[in-house]
Amino acid sequence: MDTHILTRTESGGAVPAHDLRHHGDAEVRDDGSALIDLAVNVRANTPPAWLREHIAASLSGLAAYPDGRAARAAVAERHGLPAERVLLTAGAAEAFVLLARALGARRPVVVHPQFTEPEAALRDAGHTVGRVLLREADGFRLDPAAVPGDADLVVIGNPTNPTSVLHPAADVARLARPGRILVVDEAFMDAVPGEREALAGRTDVPGLVVLRSLTKTWGLAGLRIGYVLAAPETVAELERAQPLWPVSTPALAAARACVGAGALAEAARAAERIAADRAHLLAGLRDFAGHGLRVVEPAEGPFVLVRLEHAAAVRSRLRDLGYAVRRGDTFPGLDERWLRLAVRDRETVDGFLAALGRVLAAG
Repeated sequence: MDTHILTRTESGGAVPAHDLRHHGDAEVRDDGSALIDLAVNVRANTPPAWLREHIAASLSGLAAYPDGRAARAAVAERHGLPAERVLLTAGAAEAFVLLARALGARRPVVVHPQFTEPEAALRDAGHTVGRVLLREADGFRLDPAAVPGDADLVVIGNPTNPTSVLHPAADVARLARPGRILVVDEAFMDAVPGEREALAGRTDVPGLVVLRSLTKTWGLAGLRIGYVLAAPETVAELERAQPLWPVSTPALAAARACVGAGALAEAARAAERIAADRAHLLAGLRDFAGHGLRVVEPAEGPFVLVRLEHAAAVRSRLRDLGYAVRRGDTFPGLDERWLRLAVRDRETVDGFLAALGRVLAAG
């Protein structure tokens, strides 16, 4: 595998070329609110009715301050861990801020392309951030040797947003070493059938911090609920950096509900449906290879990454036809030729593929 590119950028220096604070929801705000959404990586038609009802039932307790002990214990049980290894957060985004502010990293490194919020949070906390850029020629696969040995905090997504690459757990674990915090963002791992390659629940990897989100599979982006799995001393440091009562009572109710046996079974079924719908999307996209469209494969997340010339113009024309897709040029390691597409049901995908065909045929 070719050597990856390592760049270093100074906090407080020049503004990064990539807009680290651009996210998929920007595509469907304001004049995009009526578009069919293939830009946001939240499972469609969620939250399910039973979960909405469960959350609504918690509203009668809003006069009391939130008590997260039961939800924390439920998450711990779901992963076979003691409760002191769990920290509930207001979504995974809060966890990135806590990691940036509380752990005193001297040389943090982020493996890109990936979700940009970890680097943004580190910059905001005054850190100089190193980047390891995975290469298209290597299928955006991880080479553990590309990460500098003196990096004391390393962040990687698995499966990775936006590439949809699922790195082998053994390769990710090879990044761990004494004195290093290894942050693995598993926000989309529950969309992978069997959660293969997951590190959540492992206690044998030194310095491991796993982040999970409940907003993607369950459609709870507006509620903000996620959690951290880490060694008790790391959890304690992060918890000290949190404000009091950081997770609301409705979010705590959602956390307990989403890690129960019935919910886990439903999530497993959803992961299988996503895999089937993704295969259908990929098959349709391959038909456009003659137009220069390339898909990053194998894709394992609830989204796929595609490259084509004039992607910005294609994205604009798709909007005219009623479809929103995620621009890729805000991710370090990508440029204006890339688009990310969320996996949707077959009917939606077929409509999108027809629209894409019209755009590409028009040249």
